[in-house]
Amino acid sequence: MGGFFGVASKTDCVSDLFYGTDYHAHLGTRRGGMVTASGNGFTRFIHDITNSQFRSKFEDDILKLSGNIGIGVISDYEDQPLIIGSHLGVYAIVTVGVVQNARQLAAKAFKKRATHFSEMSGDEINPTELVATLINQESSFEDGIQKAQEAIEGSASILLLTDDGIYAARDRLGRTPIIIGKRDGAWAATMETTSFPNLGYTVEKYLGPGEVVLMTADGITQKNAPGDRMQICSFLWVYYGYPSSHYEGINVEAARNECGAALARNDNNEIDIVAGIPDSGTAHAIGYANEAGVPYKRPFVKYTPTWPRSFMPQDQRVRDLVAKMKLVPIPELIKDKRLLFCEDSIVRGTQLKDIIKRVYEYGAKEIHMRPACPPLVYGCKFLNFSRSRSEMDLAARQAIRDLEGKEDCDCLSEYAKHGSEKYCAMLKVIREKLKLTTLKYQKLGDLVDAIGLPKEKLCTYCWDGAE
Repeated sequence: MGGFFGVASKTDCVSDLFYGTDYHAHLGTRRGGMVTASGNGFTRFIHDITNSQFRSKFEDDILKLSGNIGIGVISDYEDQPLIIGSHLGVYAIVTVGVVQNARQLAAKAFKKRATHFSEMSGDEINPTELVATLINQESSFEDGIQKAQEAIEGSASILLLTDDGIYAARDRLGRTPIIIGKRDGAWAATMETTSFPNLGYTVEKYLGPGEVVLMTADGITQKNAPGDRMQICSFLWVYYGYPSSHYEGINVEAARNECGAALARNDNNEIDIVAGIPDSGTAHAIGYANEAGVPYKRPFVKYTPTWPRSFMPQDQRVRDLVAKMKLVPIPELIKDKRLLFCEDSIVRGTQLKDIIKRVYEYGAKEIHMRPACPPLVYGCKFLNFSRSRSEMDLAARQAIRDLEGKEDCDCLSEYAKHGSEKYCAMLKVIREKLKLTTLKYQKLGDLVDAIGLPKEKLCTYCWDGAE
């Protein structure tokens, strides 16, 4: 994934930009960057944050930044912000999303002969540079953004820092959020409302799907109206959104509590303790415990001062090592106990398998697992919330391959159907591989109800294949 923050102020914006961008650090994996504009032009800094905190890399840089307007980004892997020179003027750009048809769009751009793209590792095209190229082909920023959104397969939310202000553009189907905030003398655009309270901003507007606004220190002006169809990513509430954030006016922590409560209402196992796999399973577990009337405790605590999030490294062995080293067991809360763990999801299952093994080694009597969402049967095509190289990395797809005897299967919809014969067979394989006493996934309908938006406004592709 990734996230961004932009601010336009009547006074110096650097402090707000620094902290506002930092409040997106839970979303990113490799790069962080900020750029400000002043009478002397653009000032930009980009750093690798793979194994360090955003704040620690930029603390010296903020002394060199100045200006009343700026944008910042936490990025999956590409360097951002980019500073682009074009017939529209010089501007800075950041994006969040996935451009699935990048090769095809680049090939079309190459036919114009004047286009080139910076080389990235792995022979990849920088998606932000590609988006800028698409924008530059039109006669205005508004038209360029609209044409880019129409051409992109996947998603791209955008901030453009220009001489006129900051263009904030939500992706065409609203898969990621953009929220506009206001305080005296300043306006901000964010993907996480978590960034607003401590900086003194209040939510002024949730941009609609495909909506584009121009933001200055005096306010916002709509440039492109929102579309009728929204497909915001449900995983924001399940996993990668920050607990104190709101999307479409719905709080993450409250939705996760309701997810856990729904799991409890569909359960009847006798247990001694409810626990969450730290940290993303915690709110689901609290909801379960409150609904079931079973004590919530922490048989594992996470050591956070030095260990980064376990999904950050690209090497699976390193991810597994990080996941193991950062979780420290408390034997007194494990031995001879019937434990029920809530988890946001089961993606690959490799780290979870190691956690379960360790819990048994510390003397657990039973281990029950309750993921807060349905099985991940389809790999996400629209966002980078997981850096899995293939759909076959998914625990559910591995189970289906074991049952079908092949990777290609034309009956995935049957496996995704809760309670079907194939669904139950898939769960049995996953449960046995993980060595769980019981395994019950969330029903999709209960997840949708917990979020509180109509299903047609949510992207649920990874669970049911619906587009």
